[in-house]
Order: sequence, then C-alpha cells, then structure tokens
Amino acid sequence: VARLRKYTGMESGYEPLTEIAKQRSSERFDVPGIRGPYKGELERDLENSTRFIGGIRQLLAGSNLSGWQEPMELFEKQILEYDAWLKNEIMKRARDNHRLPAELYAYNLRQFGVDITPRQMIDKAQSAYMEIRNEMHAIAPLVAEQYGWDEKDYKSVIRRLRSNQLVGEEILTHYANTLNALEKIIRRENVVTLPDRDAVIRLASEAETARVPAPHLQPPRLIGNTGEPAEFVLPLNMPAKEGEEALKFDDFTFAAMAWTLTVHEARPGHELQFSSIVENGVSTARVLFAFNSVNVEGWALYAEAEMKPYLPMDGQLISLQSRLLRAARAFLDPLLNLGEITPQDVKQFLMNEVVISEAAANSERDRYSFLAPGQATSYFYGYSRLLETRAKAELALGDKFDRKAFHDFVLAQGLLPPQMLRSSVMQEFVPRFQ
Repeated sequence: VARLRKYTGMESGYEPLTEIAKQRSSERFDVPGIRGPYKGELERDLENSTRFIGGIRQLLAGSNLSGWQEPMELFEKQILEYDAWLKNEIMKRARDNHRLPAELYAYNLRQFGVDITPRQMIDKAQSAYMEIRNEMHAIAPLVAEQYGWDEKDYKSVIRRLRSNQLVGEEILTHYANTLNALEKIIRRENVVTLPDRDAVIRLASEAETARVPAPHLQPPRLIGNTGEPAEFVLPLNMPAKEGEEALKFDDFTFAAMAWTLTVHEARPGHELQFSSIVENGVSTARVLFAFNSVNVEGWALYAEAEMKPYLPMDGQLISLQSRLLRAARAFLDPLLNLGEITPQDVKQFLMNEVVISEAAANSERDRYSFLAPGQATSYFYGYSRLLETRAKAELALGDKFDRKAFHDFVLAQGLLPPQMLRSSVMQEFVPRFQ
C-alpha cells in the first residue's frame, strides 16, 4: 500500500509514475536514430492493461490489507490516461516491422548466454531437429499399438493423446500425483539429491496468464529469502482480444504432457535448481550477476532428457516433442529475426510440424518477434553445452563417474555461463574422483 501511494504521487515528495514515464519517453522523441517500439507489441500491451489492473485489484482485495482502495482507484485512473497517451503519442512512432538490427539481435543472444552466431545456431539446431524427429517416428507406432490406434505417425498420435484433456480440479491433482511419482523415480535411480519438502504447483490467474501464457516457474526471492518457495505456475487459457473467441492452451492439460512438464518446471528441473540456490547459500555473484538463460533453461531441458528413459511410452513421446520444440525454436527464432521467414510461416510450422496448439503457436511467434528475441534459443543451446560438459566428465572418469554427484555439483555452481561451468567441472569435480 505504501508503494502504491508513492507510485500514484499521493505521498509527499513523489510524482506519479505515469507522469515520469511520459517525461522520460518524450525526451527521446527527437533524438536521431532512436527506434520506436514494434506496433504489435504496443497493441498487445494496451490490450493487457485492463487485465493487469484487474489482477492487481484482485490481489489487493484478497490480501487483508487496509487503505488500498483510494490509491488503487487513482492508480487505475492514471494508467487509463497513460494508455490514452500511448495511443496518441507512441503509436504513431511505432514501427511496423518487428525485426531488430542484426547487431542488436546478436547482442541479445550474448545476453542470454549464447556464444555462437545466429547462423551457427541455425545449422546446429536444424540437424538436431531431424534427429529428434527420427526418434519420434520410431516411438509413435509403439504408443499407437499400446492404445490400439490405427494412426501411427507422430503427429496423429500426439493429437490423439492431447484430445484426452484433464478438466478442473483434476488438473492439479494429476500434476501433484505425477510429481510424487517422479520423486520416487529420482530417488530410486539416484538421479539427484532432493530436498525433504514438497514442491508448490498452482493455477495462474487471468492476469498472470495474460502476462505469461505458458507454464513457468515463479522463482523464489534470491536475496533476503525468508522461506518463500518457488512456484510451478500452470496457465490454462489464452485471454482473447475483445470480440474474439478465446484460444485454448490444450498443450499442457493432458496426462502424457504432465510427465515432461513437471520434470522441466518442478523436479528435477527449475524448482530444484532455484531451491538449491537459496537453500545451499550460493553466492550473489553466481546467482544474479552470472544469471543467463542458457544455464537456467539448459538444465531444465537436460533434466527432461535424464528422466525420459523412466517415463511411460506416451510420456517419452511427449518428452521428445518438447525437445523437438526447443530445437525448432533455436532455428526459427534466428530465421525470423534475420528476415528469412515470416511470423505466419513460424506459426504454421509449429502447428503443423511440432504439433502445438494455435494459442501456443501465437505465443511462440510473439516471443521470437518482440517479447524476447533470441531467448527461445537458450533451451536447446544450454542443453547442448551441458551434454558436452557431461560427456567430457564421463569420458575423463570412466567407471568412476557418479551421475548423482555430477548433478549435485552442477546445481551447486549457481547459474554460471556454459564455459565457466565446464571449467568448474573439469578443474574441481573430475579431480575429486580420479
């Protein structure tokens, strides 16, 4: 409430945040070479504005706090006025083309932890895509045989699996049961050390879904944490534009998907990754200053691959589909930003070849084009680099290689870039067992 009063300028010595934003933006209007925002991004933000206001109001109403109503009313009024200013002043300065200059896109890749060129990424990912797809061709008929289906190609089998949707409360129940089953496998197979507490899974609100319309982990506070856990958040619907029918995300609410998604976002993926950082006292330098998507997402995709052999056959097929998506991202994102493919082509490829829903394909397209150009490549690249490090350690140690010890060591390093992580493994982990 105190912060909201400051944001709105109700507190002495504070100016409304929206007025400051107008001033800072206006100062740049006549600066040569400054690029306006992408029109599609601006339109999306304006559409989501009222959803975000509603989400904030909902959180405050359920918080048992007092005194929030007056500053919230003023905040809402100021945001609506700011939206009108965006439409009048910024929209006319917006650009129609989403593409960044090549130098900025390459810079984005480096910031996410990718240390190769966009062209090298495309070549590396396309060959991996073909290998993953070949593996899917082999396993899809086995899944079809289990269910007694005539269609045996991977696209038809995935669509049949996805058609059996979980509904309502059974979604959370099924994911909780899946997590419990996975933890038993992890302990039985000595994959990695697990904490003696439950992971948190919950459904997203409408505002959260508008902000991040895909399953994700809400990390715990990394500095000054007083026991707040990480949360595996599962959005269910894509809020529709006014006058349009809502597009359903049905990619995450069927039984076979629960296996690999729980591995990725919960255990032994992100939830374990971030929890170990907080609970093991990893240094601030290794958590915040070294933070990079390649390490974060690479570990979670690597975790999927580690757990795949222990999953039921349909879970293995969906695990491969998830890996196929990550490889597709790693060449579609740079191709789109190099101008060699259109946003519509990206959407159609993902729907037709990777077999994801229209809602998910829209989200992926927006992600590559303006939400986070370059970030989607980090999953595949991080996974590839971690596999390389694992291979070097395993070859150096032979029969002395301990998988569980390796995984515990990697998590204890924090969020190091790939090359630094490899150096730590080869200089510290490997000598311990030689």
